Amino acid sequence: MTYRGKALAACLLIGALGAAACGSTTAGTPVGPDVNKVGGMPVTHFESGLKPDAPQPDIAVENATDDQADKIAIATIADVSEYWSEVMPKEFGMEFDQVKRLLSYDSDSDSMQLCGRNVQGEMNAFYCPPDDAVAWDRGVLLPRLIKLYGDVAPITVLAHEYGHAVQHRLGDKAGIPAEGPEPKTIVLESQADCFTGSYFRWIVEGKSKYFKVSTAEGLNAALSTMYLVRDAPGKLSGEVGAHGTAFDRTLAFREGFTDGPKRCASYNEQLIKERTTQFSFSQNDPDRGDMPVTEDSVRLIKESLDRVFDGKGKPDLQTTGGTCPDGSGTPPTSYCPKENVVTADLAALAQIGSPIDRQLEMSGEGSTGKGDFAAYASVASRYTLAVQKAEGKSIDDMDAALRTACLTGAWARGVQNPEQTSGSVIRLSPGDVDEAILEMLQPESLIGSNVRGDQVPSGFLRVEAFGKGYLEGATAC
Repeated sequence: MTYRGKALAACLLIGALGAAACGSTTAGTPVGPDVNKVGGMPVTHFESGLKPDAPQPDIAVENATDDQADKIAIATIADVSEYWSEVMPKEFGMEFDQVKRLLSYDSDSDSMQLCGRNVQGEMNAFYCPPDDAVAWDRGVLLPRLIKLYGDVAPITVLAHEYGHAVQHRLGDKAGIPAEGPEPKTIVLESQADCFTGSYFRWIVEGKSKYFKVSTAEGLNAALSTMYLVRDAPGKLSGEVGAHGTAFDRTLAFREGFTDGPKRCASYNEQLIKERTTQFSFSQNDPDRGDMPVTEDSVRLIKESLDRVFDGKGKPDLQTTGGTCPDGSGTPPTSYCPKENVVTADLAALAQIGSPIDRQLEMSGEGSTGKGDFAAYASVASRYTLAVQKAEGKSIDDMDAALRTACLTGAWARGVQNPEQTSGSVIRLSPGDVDEAILEMLQPESLIGSNVRGDQVPSGFLRVEAFGKGYLEGATAC
């Protein structure tokens, strides 16, 4: 987030798809009918990945090895090929032609030619249209992903690359003309993310011979992989090579999972433009979105919440500790309903809010800091409990946990482009919403939890609820 020298106006336009009317902002009705289901599928908890009794794939892969990364990659290729062989005739009325060339390589040591370039040093996975080839780095990239998120991570990456092969087979059915320029990169990448989500639905439904994926930790790992391979803050959707923010990419994945591949094929530039969270840094943002967590900055957050929610609930803020007077709460920040107070442990929040170390992330270690917005959104989540209580809503059940995520998303939208009058103000910076995505996928996340800290049992649902508030406004919560 960044600091600016003017205050929010009394009414904010909350929502990309429709502006909220001026006046009281309400918590509305629960954003989901059943927190125990993800896209209609039961919430499940088990170890996700390659099945112990998975068959041996019968496909030809150049330069393949017997290591774990290749086992998962090759099983993914066999599985996703079977998925598209089943789905493409049913959904699009055409047969699926298998990809012609598959290549495994070690970016540290192998020197092989593909798509007009040498793969040495290419810590990547990619689809090459001229060669109709899918290739992956089993030496560096896939092991790092497995270290971070387990078997599900390489499944996600390889399914995405196969999504590009699907695009070129669908042609104009996926918005790719036979002649003339292809859609912008961002459209193709978002569509491939969406196709990935539709494939994961097939796995979750138990149709895969090779994999099993839970709708809790398993889908969390897939969404975390999407988070990891996000664009850098400040990159715009119209730029060459843009793939999308973590918010954009996880939204596409979730749509594929819930709505299926036909929805993915309908993606176009206008849709992406309407809902993208990619925007430029403000000239008034010298710190590039990193606003240190201090007593002053937390009070600015509280003032923004007062304005976005039009004073509804309006709890006091105490920064002397993260628990309530009776010892209850959800440190490092809590809502104390008896006192109508939000409390915060500044030192603990500052640690959470330290800048993300991208180098550590990509090395497979994971960043210790989650970014300033992860800390501030945690404070906002506790504030929204006061909003709900003021409206007579429950604050200790799972509906409250869903509303909390949704209302936190609505607040994020409200501070993206605040109208100004006078005084001090904070505003959203590029990358902030992605920091909220990261926070919601953590086992200790407060966004998407009730007053006791009980979480909505799936990160998919938490991210979905946050996104609903961000895109549609508080009245959708």
